[in-house]
Amino acid sequence: MGLNLTQSITQYAMKFADRLSNVETSAIRELFKLLGKPGIISFAGGFPDSAMFDVEGIRAASNQALDVEPGAALQYGATEGYQPLREQLAAFMQAKGALDVTPEQLIVTTGSQQALDLLGKTMISPGDKVIVEGPTFLATIQCFRLYGAQLISAPVDAHGVDTERLEQLIAEHKPKMVYLIPTFGNPSGALLSLQRRLRVLELAVKYQTLVVEDDPYGDLYFGEAPPPSLLALSSQVSGSRDWLAHCGSLSKVLSPGLRVGWMIAPPELLARATMCKQFSDAHTSTFAQATAAQYLKAGRMPATLAHVRQVYAERAQAMGQALRAHLGDAIDFVQPKGGLFFWARLTGAGGKISDGAAFAKRAIDQGVAFVPGVPFYAAEPDLSTFRLSFATADVARIEEGVTRLAKAL
Repeated sequence: MGLNLTQSITQYAMKFADRLSNVETSAIRELFKLLGKPGIISFAGGFPDSAMFDVEGIRAASNQALDVEPGAALQYGATEGYQPLREQLAAFMQAKGALDVTPEQLIVTTGSQQALDLLGKTMISPGDKVIVEGPTFLATIQCFRLYGAQLISAPVDAHGVDTERLEQLIAEHKPKMVYLIPTFGNPSGALLSLQRRLRVLELAVKYQTLVVEDDPYGDLYFGEAPPPSLLALSSQVSGSRDWLAHCGSLSKVLSPGLRVGWMIAPPELLARATMCKQFSDAHTSTFAQATAAQYLKAGRMPATLAHVRQVYAERAQAMGQALRAHLGDAIDFVQPKGGLFFWARLTGAGGKISDGAAFAKRAIDQGVAFVPGVPFYAAEPDLSTFRLSFATADVARIEEGVTRLAKAL
């Protein structure tokens, strides 16, 4: 007699790795399933506007890559990265103040997301403590938990992580590393002040704790440039470079589809990360790397960044004005100075809704989507928070979307 189907499934169920019990499906990915509703306006995504891509420049760069060195562009490559790109990226970082960066000090990764994964693989053992901002990048929470990290949340305000509280947490928990997005954080949009940046570097040396600087948004500033990166400032704090890893990306400023990121780190860490990358994908796409190298070499990036900054600044300004006009004292937020996001908190004023998740559901019914704030916290979430992205909606859609948000209060 054949086995009952239910019995068969139960008896032969796959046994997955224990580490998967530490993570859940991304709340943002789940939200995207709801976005098929006709006419919906989305402020949910964390990606750039595809209309901003320099298609002609990328096309020319890809053609040049095939014309100049077709064999290298289409062949297997070094795990550390395509050497011409490493040289261009080193020059890119030097132009932003990290004057002593050399090609040998960085590896090319498949997006900065892989750099975070490599840090998880090389640094985190089950039970290790890692300090992250509260709130912080959702994928980082998931990635580090996958490797068994015990995440500790450090509070953030409009000027970035609270360094006094950060020091208290480092002294108490002795973490394996500290992960920060100092410049226009995701989701907070916060900009770490110069004074706090220097203090973070001092703490890294004092407590001999690795600080990870994730910097995918640093070039997306509106008006005045932000303070130099932790990497650029490390020359001012003796010994801090030995305790600093910097992750960069072309995804938000050129194209996510190229999947080109990089990591700059102390030699010993970089060597181990390179070894782990060999196990993962051998190397980042050589064709994508060659294309990116030719693009940077052609000198088109400054004009591309100027255009992107202008468009995003207009959209951020429009969203801030619309939120004040239509939602008034029902929400509280700090106008971002760069990046892609508004981070807002429902105040409950006038008896209006104060729960971010409930607000998100009501907003969907009104034809607009955003991400509630809870998933961005590793611990002690603020239930009233939510994230709005202005990057992919023009000014008219921003105005309409915020008008719909007001109806969901």
